[in-house]
Amino acid sequence: MSKLNIGFIGLGNMGGPMAANLIKAGHTVSVFDLNQNTVNELKSKGANAAADATQCANNVDILISMLPAGKHVKALYLGENGLINSLSKTTLVIDCSTIDAESARVVGKELAQQGISFVDAPVSGGVAGATAGTLTFIVGGDKAAFDKANTVLVDMGKNIFHAGDIGAGQVAKICNNMLLSILMAGTSEALQMGINNGLDPKVLSDIMTASSGRNWTLELYNPCPGVMESAPASNEYKPGFMVDLMAKDLGLAMEAAKQSKSATPMGSMANDLYATLQHQGAGTEDFSAIFKLFSK
Repeated sequence: MSKLNIGFIGLGNMGGPMAANLIKAGHTVSVFDLNQNTVNELKSKGANAAADATQCANNVDILISMLPAGKHVKALYLGENGLINSLSKTTLVIDCSTIDAESARVVGKELAQQGISFVDAPVSGGVAGATAGTLTFIVGGDKAAFDKANTVLVDMGKNIFHAGDIGAGQVAKICNNMLLSILMAGTSEALQMGINNGLDPKVLSDIMTASSGRNWTLELYNPCPGVMESAPASNEYKPGFMVDLMAKDLGLAMEAAKQSKSATPMGSMANDLYATLQHQGAGTEDFSAIFKLFSK
């Protein structure tokens, strides 16, 4: 595969390792972030440090952004000094942020009117997956843009799905995380009921894993401390995937449900439970800390 000129904007916990993997793959990578320390770290690994977002996006084959929310993505591309005014028509924009689907569609539509291709490509797999290059990318956009995006996503991830048109990646991501939150809450509830009735949580976990209650949270990310040595629960709930991030994704899911008139009673309950956990000060703990709500 030919090596590409890539711009990468947003070098947080996820973006930094993702950009590092692109450098490892041999691409020429220019980076920008408001946090100069993260820029310097990537520069030490071989990246070119851009003075601003415009310079980072100048003359690149692919521009990747990884930002906190839809308002940041819209400001970056469509704001007063937005990149829409300077991007080359040959540049493919890949936004890996987890944002509301409507924001992704708006950005994609505006860029398309200028002849610029765009895909939304939110990720699953956490910091560990970003570091190891094993992320799952859930991509929304047309087939040609997806095929081009795939040439670099494979250097950062293991599973790459084409979910549909622009915005579909965001919808699929929040559907997955809503289900994950429900499974984590249900697993925590069942384990604590077993404990309250005298069962050993490890034995109960083994029983349920071998039975019809088997699920990912029970088998690979057990929320009960001491059951699974490698899980955040056995390391004081150090993330992992923070409660604050799960709450953010559930907020996006509830907004999507409202707009599409979808019935989400279980998702709504999970949303309330994670909001309660946040209010109790556990926002920076791993999302499996929801077990605490049932063990008190």
